[in-house]
Amino acid sequence: MTLTPKRKSPNGQPCCKPVVYPDVEPAEAERVARIAKALGDPIRLTLVDVLRKHAGKVCVCELVPLFDVSQSTLSHHLKKLRDAGIVDSERQGLWAYYYVNPEELKELSGWLN
Repeated sequence: MTLTPKRKSPNGQPCCKPVVYPDVEPAEAERVARIAKALGDPIRLTLVDVLRKHAGKVCVCELVPLFDVSQSTLSHHLKKLRDAGIVDSERQGLWAYYYVNPEELKELSGWLN
C-alpha cells in the first residue's frame, strides 16, 4: 500500500471527499432527533415503558405513585412526550389518560435497525 501525501486544495474546494454519506434525510433526522431527545430523560423513558406495556389508556393518577416526583413534574414530562408525538392523551372529566403512539416509536426503531 502506497500512501500519497495530501496536497493543498485550490481555494473554495474541499480538502477531501467524505468517506461515507448519510442515509438519513434532513427532515427524517429532525423527527428522529426530536423523539430521541424526548426519550433522553430517565423518567420519560420509564413513562413510555409503562405506557407501552399497558394495553389501554392510563390515567395520570395511576402513574404518579410509580415516580418519586410531584404530579406537576410528571405532567411536565408527559407534555414533553406529547410534544414529541410519542404519547397522546384524552381528557375524561378531571383526568387525562395517556397512551403510546406506536408509529413514532416504529420510526425510531426502524432508523436504529
